[in-house]
Parts: sequence; structure tokens; C-alpha cells
Amino acid sequence: MSDFEAQLRAVSLRVTRPRLAVLSALRDHPHVDTETVIDLVRAEHPTVSHQTIYDVLRALTDTGLVRRIQPAGANARYESRVGDNHHHVVCRSCGAIADVDCAVGHTPCLTASDDHGFVIDQAEVVYWGTCPECAAARPRNDSPLPEGSK
Repeated sequence: MSDFEAQLRAVSLRVTRPRLAVLSALRDHPHVDTETVIDLVRAEHPTVSHQTIYDVLRALTDTGLVRRIQPAGANARYESRVGDNHHHVVCRSCGAIADVDCAVGHTPCLTASDDHGFVIDQAEVVYWGTCPECAAARPRNDSPLPEGSK
């Protein structure tokens, strides 16, 4: 039995080809949007419908096998890394997303300044910036100003 089969059975989901394909796509391509998942699955299984993939993503998310993230201003993305309290860094230019591990030991991100009586078990932190590829592509503006300019 594969790891994916065991994961599906552990949450009382039937093992189906579309579910296995979606889990495989998300393992190999974290942080992809729904359309990309559809393209990845249909490349291997062209008869799987869009609706089936939407349904699989919903079932996998509802059972906690897949995490849905949606940084501000972006489409929802999916990842199979679950069960830890990791965060994300997002490029403002191209939208690339990478995982950022939460602090080990004492986790300051779970200590709210005012928890309003909530029992906090997870924090969602999104760091924003520019990825190395976009930063390298930006024109440098460290040349001296032309004479007479201020």
C-alpha cells in the first residue's frame, strides 16, 4: 500500500485514481492553484473532469490531507505539507511562494498579545517580499546621477 493510499484510508476516504493523482501533483508541485492542479492531473489522466478535481481538492482539504492557502490578492493555492505550523513567504512581483518553518521551541507566533479568550492552536503568517529571481531582474539604480541632477 502506498503512503497516499494509507493517508486516504486513515481519514476514511476511498482510494481513487483522481485522489491519488491530486496528492501526487501537490507533493511534486507545492503551492499551486486549482487550474495548475487540473493541468497536472489531466496530463496523466486526461479523462478526469474539472469538477472531479474540484471535488477531490475539497475532500482532501476538509479531511486535513491538503492545506488551502490564499495570500491577499492571490488565487487559492494548495499544498500537501500539513500537520505543522509552517508559514509562507510570497513574492510581490511574480507570486512565487515558499515555505518558512515556524520558530522551534517556544513559538512566539502562537502567543498573541491579546487572545480574547481563544485557545490558539495555529497561526498563519505570510511574509511578503521579492524572490531572488525577481530581485536579480530588477534594474539596479545605484549609478551616479548625471551631472546637474539632484
